[in-house]
Amino acid sequence: MKKLTLSQAASGLANGEFTATRLTADALSQIADEQGEGRRTFTHVYAQWAQEQALAADRRRAAGNPLSALDGVPVSVKDLFDVAGEATAAGSRVMASGPAANAHAAVVARLLRAGAVVIGKTNMTEFAYSGLGINPHYGTPANPWDRSARRIPGGSSSGAAVAVSDGMCFGAIGSDTGGSVRIPAAFCGLTGYKPTASRISSGGLLPLSPSLDSIGVIAHDVAGCLALDTAIAEQPLHPQQKTLSQARFAVPQTLVLDGLDDEVTAAFHLSVQRLAQAGTQIEFIPCHEFAELAAINAAGGFTALESWRWHQPLIAEHAGDYDPRVLSRIRRGQLLNEQDLQQLQMQRADWQRRVNAAVEGFDALLMPTVPFVAPTIAELQEDEDAYFRINGAALRNPSVINFLNGCALSLPCQRPGTAPVGLMVAGLPLQDEALLGWALAIECCLAEA
Repeated sequence: MKKLTLSQAASGLANGEFTATRLTADALSQIADEQGEGRRTFTHVYAQWAQEQALAADRRRAAGNPLSALDGVPVSVKDLFDVAGEATAAGSRVMASGPAANAHAAVVARLLRAGAVVIGKTNMTEFAYSGLGINPHYGTPANPWDRSARRIPGGSSSGAAVAVSDGMCFGAIGSDTGGSVRIPAAFCGLTGYKPTASRISSGGLLPLSPSLDSIGVIAHDVAGCLALDTAIAEQPLHPQQKTLSQARFAVPQTLVLDGLDDEVTAAFHLSVQRLAQAGTQIEFIPCHEFAELAAINAAGGFTALESWRWHQPLIAEHAGDYDPRVLSRIRRGQLLNEQDLQQLQMQRADWQRRVNAAVEGFDALLMPTVPFVAPTIAELQEDEDAYFRINGAALRNPSVINFLNGCALSLPCQRPGTAPVGLMVAGLPLQDEALLGWALAIECCLAEA
C-alpha cells in the first residue's frame, strides 16, 4: 500500500477501501523492517494490543458505529506520556525501571476514546531537553531526507516525526516546550502544530518545564494535525480555510532571520513571495522585543529552573545514568531560586504585553522554523561545541512562541527535491482556530506553486 496521509487513511476506512486491521499490520511491518528505522524510532511497540484495537475498530465500522473519524487509524505517542501498566521512560535509562503508571495520560485516554489505534511509544531526546533528537541510550532515528548521510530528525519528538514520515503511523502526539514538535516537522518535511498550551490537558505528561510545556501533533498536512487535535483537545476547533487576499501577515526582522543558511533563505523568501502574489499583505516589522530573550533566559530560564526542581532527587542518586549533555543543562537550575522564578514570571508578563501590542492587527507572524537544514548525527555526536551551538540555533525561533504562550504551525515550504525547510506560521494565545484557517490557505498556496 502506498504511503497515506492521516486524512486519506481515515477516508479509506470510512468508505471501506481497507480495514483498520490492514492499516495496523502495514504499520507494524514498517516498524519491524530490519532495513528501516523502527528499532530507533520506537521505545515500545504495542503489536498485540494494536492488533486488538484495530479488530475492535473494524467491528465498530461493520456495525455502523465508529467512535470518530480517527477510529482505526494507527497513531503513536511520545515516550513521556503515561500508558497504564508500564514505566514512562521519557527517553531515559533512569526512568525505564521506574514505577508503572496507574492510568493512561489524558491524551492517550482521549485517543482511545476516539478509537485511534495506539501503536507504540516513540523515541525522543532524553527528558525532552534538546531540539536535535539525539539519544545515546536508544539510538537516534535518521531523518528521511538524504538517509544515507544519517541526518538528525530534530527533537525532542524525534521518533514522532520519523514514525509519520516512514509510514509507521499516520499521526503522532508529541510535546513542545521550545519547538519539540515544530523542529522535527521542519527537518523531516512534515507539518507540526503547537497549540496554545492550555487547550490540551497535560495530565500524565512527564514535564520538562510546566511554564512552557505544550502538547502538539505531527502529521503530513494541516488536516491531519487538525484531526489529531480534535481527538485530544478539551474543546475541538472548527476552522474554515481563509482567503489569503484578506490576510495581513508580519515578518519579524529581529533575531528570527539571523544566520539563515542558503536553503532556508531561498525557501523562506520564495514562500513569502508566493503569498504576496496571492494577494496577501506582508509587512516586515522590527519586533525588537525578540532581542531581549537571550538576556531574560541567560541563566537557564524556566526550563533549567523547573527541570532541576523535578530532577534533583533523581540526579542525586543516578547522575551517571543521564545523557551528560542533558544533565549539564538541567544542572544550570541549581543556581536559581524562588526569587528568580518570580522575576522570570514578571519579565515574561511584561514581554508578552509588549509583543502583543507590537503585533496587534496582524493575522499571523511568518518566520523560518529553523535557520538551517538538518546536519548529520555524526558531526553533532563528535563535537560538543557544535552540539550546543546548533541546538541553541534550532530552538531559537520556535521558543519565541512558547515564551509568548502562543500557537504555531510549521509547514513544509521547500522546493521539490530539495532539503526540507519549515515555514512557521504563528499567532497569539488562543488564536488557534483562526491560525489553522490561515494555515490551510497557506498550505494550498505553497502546493500550487
